[in-house]
Amino acid sequence: MATILRGSAVADALCTALCRRVDALWDRGVMPTLALIRLGDDPSDLSYEAGIRRRADKVGVAVRRVVLPKNAEKEALLAAIDMVNADASVHGVLLFRPLPPQLKVCEDEITARLDPYKDVDGMTPLSKSGVFSGRSRLGFAPCTPSACMEILDYYGVDCAGKRAVVVGRSKLVGKPAAMMLLDRDATVTVCHTKTADLAAICRSADVIVTAARSLRLLTAEFVRPGQTVIDVSTVWDETKPNPKGGLGAFAGDADFDAVEPIVAAITPVPGGVGAVTTAVLLLHVVEAAERGGRNG
Repeated sequence: MATILRGSAVADALCTALCRRVDALWDRGVMPTLALIRLGDDPSDLSYEAGIRRRADKVGVAVRRVVLPKNAEKEALLAAIDMVNADASVHGVLLFRPLPPQLKVCEDEITARLDPYKDVDGMTPLSKSGVFSGRSRLGFAPCTPSACMEILDYYGVDCAGKRAVVVGRSKLVGKPAAMMLLDRDATVTVCHTKTADLAAICRSADVIVTAARSLRLLTAEFVRPGQTVIDVSTVWDETKPNPKGGLGAFAGDADFDAVEPIVAAITPVPGGVGAVTTAVLLLHVVEAAERGGRNG
């Protein structure tokens, strides 16, 4: 049976260290503050927001919400971004993605409008350049791939000299995760759902980071003994029993029941990467506050 790489232990360790740093900021008169910009009431966004607010309250980070209608136009969203950029009491800004369909075509323009030093989820060109150049002081890396690295580090998975396969090529997770694994001296292959013979490539890996958002993509034929699987995706599975009764619950790319008995270690969904992502987000807010000055 695999070791279950639970995110709660990783997140708790990160947040325990953060509490001391937040206390030091309070002593300087600084209240680390995160602004959340959300469009509409997508259930996954609301769930993520609730998790952020619960953990932020425990750590001592203030959270402000800016909520726009799902059908908001670009000008309204840009105005909201400008508002939090100009507010000196806000240290970090998180724009919920994916954006609604009417804004997808101009997503690059929208994310570039964020102040890169408040962009705590690696959306701006400066933040992306920091990831690809290995210069961590240029903005912040995206929280989700950073959470993957925190899990590997916490559980002592050494990537140096290992073969790593990243399934997914998004700018938010897949590509930055590949760069971060390279920085850990792994030999990295980036794949996606259209990759030929994906199962064979995944079997060749020592570490698999899967972020394809494709329910039960990784089956038993994709894995072998000794591997570590980091399942980033959160997909609604209408056939999965819900702990509260009935059917319907979140699952990941991995067919957990088929994969877990084979591999050495795997993150659960839920209970894996997501919890750590929230902790990394708050870490970035605290770092932004430490780089800045007093509130207001």
